[in-house]
Amino acid sequence: MIRPHAKPALTFAATAFLSAGALAGCSGGGDDAARDVPSWQNTHVNAVSRATVGAGVAAATSMKADGTLETVALDLASGRTLWTHAATMAGRLPGMGVQAPATVETGGGQAVVVALDPTPQGKDKVTLVARDARTGRQIWTRPVHSTFGPQRCGPYVCLSENTALSSARVVVLGPKDGKVQWRLQGIAEVEWSDPARVVLLRLASHPVLESHDVKTGKVVWQLPIEQALGEGVDMSGGWAFGATRDKLVGYVAPYTNPQTKQTSTFGLFSARLSDGAVDWMRPSVVRVYPSGNPAFAPVVRPVDEQGQYGGFARLDAETGRVLGQITPTQVPGTGWWLAFPPGMDKLGFLKRDAPGTVYDLSTGEPTPVKGASGWSFCVTDPKPLALRGMTPGFYSIAALCEFDLATGRRVTSSTPPPSWFTGSQNGWRIWRDERGALHALNDGTATTPGMYG
Repeated sequence: MIRPHAKPALTFAATAFLSAGALAGCSGGGDDAARDVPSWQNTHVNAVSRATVGAGVAAATSMKADGTLETVALDLASGRTLWTHAATMAGRLPGMGVQAPATVETGGGQAVVVALDPTPQGKDKVTLVARDARTGRQIWTRPVHSTFGPQRCGPYVCLSENTALSSARVVVLGPKDGKVQWRLQGIAEVEWSDPARVVLLRLASHPVLESHDVKTGKVVWQLPIEQALGEGVDMSGGWAFGATRDKLVGYVAPYTNPQTKQTSTFGLFSARLSDGAVDWMRPSVVRVYPSGNPAFAPVVRPVDEQGQYGGFARLDAETGRVLGQITPTQVPGTGWWLAFPPGMDKLGFLKRDAPGTVYDLSTGEPTPVKGASGWSFCVTDPKPLALRGMTPGFYSIAALCEFDLATGRRVTSSTPPPSWFTGSQNGWRIWRDERGALHALNDGTATTPGMYG
């Protein structure tokens, strides 16, 4: 689940308790950032979702000036727009952010881009459409009542449909013809997949991680989330997952029930992709933002039973062990935002237009702030998207900018945002700036999840 720069989340900035977002970047970087590697920028789009990639094509959801959405396909090598087509959302919740198209490779260097199209019958009637990734030619369609949106699951397309009805289900569709391969009752989201398996988060009163054979739907293993973190889990606060090598690392955010005033169980845990066994857990910690994906450079803050925040800790995603931390007494007063350098070896407290402070995460000791810079959110008080004819409350994915921590001012440079934030897909790093333009560079970075997946 994505909670992009959501207004409720941002109000917790002073305690570094933010509740997620999607792939992002800074306003300056990308086209000039690394002249010795392929790079580009496309300023003709206003990307509001993360980007997906397949067969040399990148796809994202963009918002037009009139408040409508469109699917945009770009040539990955040059950033040139290949095609656009009207898009919409039907049944997606604002806290999940704007859905990206699903890009699924079909073999032979080809792929399809799957997205929701509006239909003339009205806002409650939409169509799932698969198009050739490079030409935009329509290949197949499927009528949809309500959905969280399509996702790639290995070589197939996964779709939660009828999400607003009691008949909610997940269907797994062939990318070439849209035929149903198998189905599953209830609502679920893809958290990881490869050519053989898919791990779904089944959303229910007792949520479960479930690994399936992607071709047959046969269950490989199941892991109730409460088995990993303890009783009292409520996914309403949001969640995030990421995978590196043989582990899936998940984060469940806290949720305070408005009626009971009770806060749900929350924290981080790691499960083996082979059998679902829990490797480690860190209950009662909140993930801080910006920071790396839960499976890659997670940074957390413990919360005690009275709701008091502790210091900050960088964790090893492989073992859950603390790699470095600072104590609660080292945290400055209020009015700061977190900022991290590309290596995440330091933790900076950014104060806009004022001197901040910096700590070495490995030693917990303060370091000179002069000459120190860090990456933080470009905008700390974003405005909701003015979407036409859709549920209000959606925000674009966040963007990062570089700041001089000694002055609290932005650094004007063409340096790209760090890889812990953008992630990398087959060497390509793609991000949006605060104006919605897309930037990319191919620096050969190993495939890793970014802050938001």
